[in-house]
Parts: sequence; C-alpha cells; structure tokens
Amino acid sequence: MKVKCWQSLMVIMAAILMLPNLSAAALPVTDSQGQQLPTLAPLVKKVTPAVVNISTYAKTAVQNPLLSDPFFRHFFNVPPTQPRQQRRAQSAGSGVIIDAKEGTVITNYHVIKGADEVRVTLEDGRTIKAKVVGSDPDVDIAVLDIDADNLKALPIANSDKLAVGDFVIAVGNPFGLGQTVTTGVVSALGRSGLGIEGYENFIQTDASINPGNSGGALVNLQGELVGVNTAILAPSGGNVGIGFAIPTNMAKSSMQQILDHGEVKRGQIGVYIQDLTADLAEAFNLDEQQRGVLINDVQPGSTAEKSGLRDGDIIIAVEGKSISNAAQLRNQIGLRRIGEEVQITILRDKKVKDLSVKIGGEKLTGASKIHKIFEGAILQNSQSEDGVIVRDIQGGSAAAYTGLRPGDRIIAANRHSVKNLHDLQQALSKGSSKILLRIVRGNAALFLVIQ
Repeated sequence: MKVKCWQSLMVIMAAILMLPNLSAAALPVTDSQGQQLPTLAPLVKKVTPAVVNISTYAKTAVQNPLLSDPFFRHFFNVPPTQPRQQRRAQSAGSGVIIDAKEGTVITNYHVIKGADEVRVTLEDGRTIKAKVVGSDPDVDIAVLDIDADNLKALPIANSDKLAVGDFVIAVGNPFGLGQTVTTGVVSALGRSGLGIEGYENFIQTDASINPGNSGGALVNLQGELVGVNTAILAPSGGNVGIGFAIPTNMAKSSMQQILDHGEVKRGQIGVYIQDLTADLAEAFNLDEQQRGVLINDVQPGSTAEKSGLRDGDIIIAVEGKSISNAAQLRNQIGLRRIGEEVQITILRDKKVKDLSVKIGGEKLTGASKIHKIFEGAILQNSQSEDGVIVRDIQGGSAAAYTGLRPGDRIIAANRHSVKNLHDLQQALSKGSSKILLRIVRGNAALFLVIQ
C-alpha cells in the first residue's frame, strides 16, 4: 500500500514539474541529503493573498424570557420594554479578490445572506468594511466592494477548458481556523439536480471543502481561478471527498450583471421543456440513445414562438454546445443577457435545424396575452395532467376579482377542453362578454362564470 501511495505521489509531482511556469520555481526545498524536492509552495504563495476571510454581523433582539411572560409582567407591574439589540458576529466564509484596482471581491450569497455588516480580512491581517454591491441567490454569488491599497487579485480562467482529472487547489477559511490550502483533482463536471441552488453546473472535486471554505478559491496549477467553492455533500457536514464549486464562467455571467446593473435579470425564451427519455424518443420514432430536451409547449407571443420554435421540437444544442437535459438548457438560457441572440439547434421530423432565438425577459405566464381577465395571474401548463395551473395571483389585479385561486387547474373554457395555455387562448379568442371556466380545486370540479 505504501509503495502505491508513493508511486501516486511521484506521478502528481512529475505532472507538476512538467508545467512550464512552475518547473523552475517548484524546487526550492531539499531533503536531508541535499536533494531537491517538488513543492507547491511558490504557487500557494502567489494565490493566497487574493483569498480573504469574510465575517458578518447581524443585529438580534435579546430579552430576558421572564419579561415575555404575560403573568410575570402583570403580577410585578412591569412596564412595556423594547428588546435589547445585540450584534452577533460570525466567521462566515471566504472570498476571492478578482479586481485589485477596483477592490472587487466575489463570494457566495449564502455567506453574506441576512448580514447587516460585512467585513473582509486580508492575508496581511487588515480588516476592512465591505459594501455589498449585489447578489444572485439562484447561482449563490455575491459581489463585494472594499476600499484598500496593495490588493492582489486572481486571474480568471476559462472554466470550460477544465477536464476530469485536472489538478486543483482549494483555498479558504474552514471552521474559522484561518487560511487553509487543500489539493485534489476535478472529479466530475456539470453536476446538477442536487437541489443546492436554482442554477447548477457544479465542478465536483475531492480537494477538501469544509464549512467556512464557502466563497473561497478553486484554482488550477497556473494559479488561475477556475471555480468558487460553495458546498459539500456529507451526512455529517464534514468533508468526505465530495465538494462542489461554481465554475468561473457561470459566476462571471452573474458578476458582470451585478457590476453593471446592481442586479441579475434572468433571460427566458418562453418554452416549457422536459428531458427526452428513452420512451419519448421511441414515441417520436428516434434512436433511444438520442439526447436532448423536448419542448412540450411554446408560450404565445414569446421570442421562441417568433423564432419558429414549435411544440415537439427537440433542442439538441445551444451555440454548438450539446444539450442532454433540461438543467443544461436552463443554465444556457437563464444565464445569458436579455436581448442576446443565441443559436439553438433542434431536431424536427428527424431533421436537424438551426434557429436564431433572442433571449427575452418575459416570464412563462402569457396570462394577460391570453385574456385581459388574467392580468396579474401567473399561469403555467400542468406537468402531470391536462390543464392550466393558476400558480399565483397578484392582489388588486383583474385576476384577483375573477374568483380564481392559486392552485386552481383550468380544464375547460367556454365548453372547450383545455390541455395547455395554447388551448386556453384559443377557447377565449372569440371575445364573448361572459367566460365560463371549468376548474378543479382540491378534489372537486366546479364551474366559474366571469363577466
């Protein structure tokens, strides 16, 4: 076993020595015999000044529990008092300086969530109050601004160039111990469906990522930032060799919008989608190995409809990059800027076709376009059965006075069966002064007349 471990170490070190930027600088250490030994110390020395510790402060109300007891207050005639405010500080996580001149720091949103004050501690011991420029909870990214001199930033690499097996180094502040460095490899790419964030495309690594590492740097052996450490997968909450980082290309998309506009606006094209399973591929007379995402409905008036996308089209690529599941497509569209044109490759009637689709800002509702009575409602196709679901209704809107409630499923309109939003729009297109809806509410079906 010891021989195998030593052989593995030698393979890693040999790979390090082959790097042109490190081969000369990676041999300053000697053993007892005066033989030079490989080391990552020069690389670590270059990277660590750009990784910071983040502490947050939040105000909490503190009051003696006896003062909250009505009987105690009445018996002792205690006058009304306001709870005492107490500042609670915690070492929340880590961050990475990505622009030394502007003092821009990137971290995880969950690191600074709910904080009244954020402070950044540099490697040299300086502690600076930070301004939260903006955040993107769906991607778990936040951008901070600090005012300090002599900062050092990490160059950002193209994370799309990463490959499984690449060596990486994680730098952060685990358990509040102070700056810590761990090494490992990229174990997997494009991890999604974990339910950690709204948009997931994680780099998986076996480099130890523990609580407090969140927001820290995942770097390659050139000292370039390839990911922002964000999560671990372990029953006990400690590292078991499965950690996740947000790829820099994904983080940059959110970061740039935050720096430009102070917020992130999600793009949509106006389609409802589902994964292309083997059964669906067979139903569409396709090879069961075919990968892609099936469009099951196109929102009326959306950019998708204007570009020529149809129900039943199978999206197989975006900008030449293969798409095999709905999560990948969601990332490719949702992380792009509104107004941007993208090339979408589809499979229609077994023929490959390229369409140019504009990223829009519309939400998947189509409510007011279907009929004015639905203004203020959020409608969506039912994913499990026929009908249109009323997902939400804005108070005081036209839809709020129709008698519809969130959770209702519209199954018919003006005596026409409704399977989806398109059917609902068609049924109401004749402009009758009265509208008859048949809905399912809970376990009961009922009619609703709207004038």
